[in-house]
Amino acid sequence: MVRSFAGSADPRFLEVMSSLVRHLHAFARDVRLTEEEWQHAIDFLTRTGQICTPTRQEFILLSDVLGLSMMTVGINSPGGDGITEDTVFGPFFVQGSPRIDLDGDVAADTAGPPCHLSGRVLDQDGNPVAGARIEVWEADEDGFYDVQYDHGELRGRGHLFTDDEGRYGFWSVVPAPYGIPSDGPVGELLTAAGRSPMRPAHVHFMITAEGHRRLITHLFVADGPHLSSDAVFGVKPSLVVPFARHDPDEGPGGRQLADDWYSAVYDFTLARETTSTAPIENPPGGG
Repeated sequence: MVRSFAGSADPRFLEVMSSLVRHLHAFARDVRLTEEEWQHAIDFLTRTGQICTPTRQEFILLSDVLGLSMMTVGINSPGGDGITEDTVFGPFFVQGSPRIDLDGDVAADTAGPPCHLSGRVLDQDGNPVAGARIEVWEADEDGFYDVQYDHGELRGRGHLFTDDEGRYGFWSVVPAPYGIPSDGPVGELLTAAGRSPMRPAHVHFMITAEGHRRLITHLFVADGPHLSSDAVFGVKPSLVVPFARHDPDEGPGGRQLADDWYSAVYDFTLARETTSTAPIENPPGGG
């Protein structure tokens, strides 16, 4: 079987496919895969593809719950030197988010208590990175992203740029825990495994800057539920951040708050670019 790929002119294709065939056949021999189980697997993968839409990528969800997404992140992420750790991209990123100014609001009527996130973007030497593009997106207080609603509006997402000192800051809402979509094949898999579909509360970030490796990560709310049982294995201790509560007063950017509000501060450190990290042009789903 492996020899059938020997005619490939692409060495990397040959390496990947040869290894895939060897491991796939070894798996079938190891578990003594039955024809009925093989057919069930084909049906599962077929239905996984059929449920995908431009805003729902069930294959990414499958990769996430199998730990393959985080394995791939770990293999390709730089380590050490205080570089901010990557985590899973997720299935809810959308191109064309609105731009906001420093201390602007990405919530756009997203339900939840107001929250201000701020900090700096730094290079590996601790110098500020000016003009870094920061994409952010998150779920509302009910645990749903904008693309999971029928209103068709972009809410709870946006992008901004760091200032000359590498500073960023924006308003949104306090993120909430939520369950990943469980009404499809991946949900069946989790049910069969007796696993929870829940993810801990978090905000997604994608940061790009000239000369630096693209960073895709989350900030997780400290002391929240599901930190030790994330359905997609995405939690890293370095990304767990306290969200402080404040009494009603004037917040950053001069915003007047009539109710309690929250804030979190986090500095991101980018790795130097070693390979192409151009912005995603055709996202694999609608993070």
